[in-house]
Amino acid sequence: MDSFNAKQTIDIVGKNRTIFSLPHAKSNGLAGIAKMPISRRILLENLLRHEDGELVTREMIESFTANDSTAIFFYPTRLYLQDLLGIPLMADLASLRDAAAAGDRDPAIVNPKIPVDLIIDHSLMVVHTEGADLENRNQSIEFERNQERFALAKWCQENFDNFRVVPPGKGIMHQINLEYIGQVVWQDDTTAPGTVFPDTVLGTDSHTTMINGLGIVGWGIGGIEAEAAMMGFPASLQAPDVVGVNLSGDLREGITATDLVLTITEQMRSVGVVDKFIEFFGPGLDSLPVPDRATIANMTPEYGATCTYFPVDDQTIRYLHQTGRGSEQIALIEAYSKAQGFWRTDDPLDFTDIVEVDLSTIGATLAGPKRPHDKVPLAEAPDNFESQLVGYYDIAEKAGSRRKHIDGEEHSLSDGDVVVAAITSCTNTSNPPLLIGAGLLAKKAVERGLSAKSWIKKSLAPGSQVVGDYLEKAGLQPYLDQLGFNIVGYGCTTCGGMAGPLSDEMTAVLENTDLVCCAVLSGNRNFEARIHPLAKANYLASPPLVIAYALTGTILTNLETDPLGTDKDGNPVYLRDIWPSNDEIQSALEGCLTPDMFQARYAKVFEGNALWEALDPTPTPTYQWDPASTYIRKPPYFDGVPSTPPTRNDIQGLRPLAMLGDTITTDHISPSGAIKRDSAGGLYLQERQVPEIDFNTYGTRRSNFEMVERATLANVRLRNEMAPGTEGSVTRIMPEGTEASIFDAAAAYKARGIPSMIIAGKEYGTGSSRDTAAKGVYLLGVRVVLAESFERIHRSNLVGMGIVPIQFMDGTNRETLNLDGSETFDLTGVADGLEPGMTATLTINRANGETDKIPVRVRVDTGDEATTVAHGGILHRIVRNLPEARAN
Repeated sequence: MDSFNAKQTIDIVGKNRTIFSLPHAKSNGLAGIAKMPISRRILLENLLRHEDGELVTREMIESFTANDSTAIFFYPTRLYLQDLLGIPLMADLASLRDAAAAGDRDPAIVNPKIPVDLIIDHSLMVVHTEGADLENRNQSIEFERNQERFALAKWCQENFDNFRVVPPGKGIMHQINLEYIGQVVWQDDTTAPGTVFPDTVLGTDSHTTMINGLGIVGWGIGGIEAEAAMMGFPASLQAPDVVGVNLSGDLREGITATDLVLTITEQMRSVGVVDKFIEFFGPGLDSLPVPDRATIANMTPEYGATCTYFPVDDQTIRYLHQTGRGSEQIALIEAYSKAQGFWRTDDPLDFTDIVEVDLSTIGATLAGPKRPHDKVPLAEAPDNFESQLVGYYDIAEKAGSRRKHIDGEEHSLSDGDVVVAAITSCTNTSNPPLLIGAGLLAKKAVERGLSAKSWIKKSLAPGSQVVGDYLEKAGLQPYLDQLGFNIVGYGCTTCGGMAGPLSDEMTAVLENTDLVCCAVLSGNRNFEARIHPLAKANYLASPPLVIAYALTGTILTNLETDPLGTDKDGNPVYLRDIWPSNDEIQSALEGCLTPDMFQARYAKVFEGNALWEALDPTPTPTYQWDPASTYIRKPPYFDGVPSTPPTRNDIQGLRPLAMLGDTITTDHISPSGAIKRDSAGGLYLQERQVPEIDFNTYGTRRSNFEMVERATLANVRLRNEMAPGTEGSVTRIMPEGTEASIFDAAAAYKARGIPSMIIAGKEYGTGSSRDTAAKGVYLLGVRVVLAESFERIHRSNLVGMGIVPIQFMDGTNRETLNLDGSETFDLTGVADGLEPGMTATLTINRANGETDKIPVRVRVDTGDEATTVAHGGILHRIVRNLPEARAN
């Protein structure tokens, strides 16, 4: 069948440009474009540009425009990596070069096929928070602990094509993407000069969606999918439903973008938007600037959507000018967007559903204490914490009544006390009004004689060096410093689980009691044990509210009615007394933030400090692995891969490793934070003479597959129903019933030749996009994961490792079936191959000899995913598809 021949050369901004024109395709018979949501139009352009009659066919395109449920392919313009996932991914690619060489092929055939940027932003730990030169002191520790990892990244930069690295200390990946790297419209100056098309991106961090606020379609994927995309494989997905959000009204005085996004997060999660696109429209967008849009889009994974898209409009153009983009590029963006029908329109579009959001109804808000979509109105924070204390932590005493003395402090620690207060994360530090608002509040607090509580670990870690520049120019950083919010560096820090240690005295109290103390942070994640293992309750808040809680020292303060403290004359000072007005914030911004700040900082974004420049890896076509390293180990995924896929069989005799509840996050499955001394990972490091002070974190050791395996299901707050009454990595080895760590149980089953599985409730795998949550269970021997529902990225990662995700039918779960983990399971009906949406049979063999059979839905959602599972995972598929270029 003929193609739509959408290719067209037209004049755009005085130059002939080649585009794949939607209007031209429409004139050639492609129907269904006129009312298509703009985010889907960008997917359509991608299909038209890659129409080849094999993977992307005319039938696929017609089905997509008819809004039929169909699987489509997506070819991203570029890939975007952070170091905790990106460096392990590059270790895989280095190992793939070894596999090529072992097959007598040229290792250089292994190269990214599309542009890739790796931003090192997740390794900075908040160690030093007081004194001079904090940025360099913390970065020196970062380099000392992560030198091997950084050297691998630099080796990759020097040996792979299409690969750039932003060195440590420049900021957070998503803020850098928003302020500099994101192009909105891409110009192909190499393979097809003069061709322009949308800038689209897939990133190994779930918050890649932040770029949606700039009119760029992109979303988070795991490293497994990223490896496939690097090697030329398109992403495979079901054509998404698009939920429209009609924005109306204006935010009230004093209400922040953080309040807005936490409200939207709760609302979207309640609507149910997993795997869907969200697209904003309506009159409320007229006054919603890009930083606010980006704050909303950043939180997309917290409600399970794939993408939260804001079409290009006048606000987009204004932001591009503000951040110092070139005038020629900006003119191209506007003209191309209008020519293609990508410019924001007031015409009604065919959304799957419409959600109404009136900005004028938003109030001051927190989220917590352990999920980002659990909105808490500011005035209700004390009651919320009290209910958690009784309901979740099973503590009957009234919050604040139990007190434990801290050695060396006048204060005695109590339930509800704040122990970590962090202005952190790209979500909010990318938003200048929020940071200026925090600075103004700090100024007013200091001028009234208020001070932050001494026992709290306080930090400010912006996502861009520009933030430090404008806070200094506005004269606000000295006031933040006086309250203890010194800039500790530029990176994810606390939001990514790198809060660093508390004082020895504080640690002793919290480790030896069951006190429930809090972290308050301006981040996007507050999952259990993520922020700090000793902070059991974690609340997300705007940067000004983080400071307010540092002033009161407890979540039990009602900030709407209770004073923050007293002024120099003993008079009470309330939050409303020092909260900056919108006019004050805007006035300060106009005087301190200019386009040349962005241009100056980003002119040197790929240049590192002296520590980075001192790294000098050997320029060899294959990486030189150090067998003694505890950070970088050659991964085993490409070893011994047969030339053809294995025969597919039904899976018999599965033993559960863990039986888990709802909202099990990838932080539960593959934690990124501190490594406990007595954990499997801690024992592994001790055996290799690594001192505890140098354990670093699980996240920074993900390029060591042996640590990935030991980290899996090692979260200290994990509750495995197979071992009731316990927390952490505890299970029972069956049929004996012996209690053991999950790592030891998995080793026992592997030794016996028994495949294992995981059973869980709803929203399994929510949270970060980390592929180690799939690689780790693969290494433990898990073949099947059974859950009531899956979050998108983790389900894809399981498929990418050849693990079969299966889903209970509605009305059935582990509780209705009375499962306790003593059973064995047989998955049948899959031996002849997998089909998207197919039903298989799960046989439950109970310990008493009884047998039940239940239907389960196999969550292999596209034909391409079925092919991946048949190969045993995408990594094996990549090996089998390497070119046959021979070594010289």
